[in-house]
Amino acid sequence: MNFCYILFSPSLGKFYTGITQKSLESRIEKHNIHSYGNHRFTAKASDWELFLSIETNSYSHARRIELYIKKMKSAVFIKKLREEPLILQELIEKTRQ
Repeated sequence: MNFCYILFSPSLGKFYTGITQKSLESRIEKHNIHSYGNHRFTAKASDWELFLSIETNSYSHARRIELYIKKMKSAVFIKKLREEPLILQELIEKTRQ
């Protein structure tokens, strides 16, 4: 299983985009207990919750999706990915190789 995932922190009002080959639940837990170090972006909060997950067939596809989302630098775009399935499907197709 390969995922591109988007977390949201209510206390920060911010999104975080990442990828994993492991379970999403354990990944979120690690972000919330700052397992990745106190200097990381997600260490600014302990209330990260899953906003959206996108399962892919390969790690490289998940990475391309992650980079595309990060390149957009837009909370509006991230919200539209969840609200409008067609936009999400277009992103998945656009990043497929």
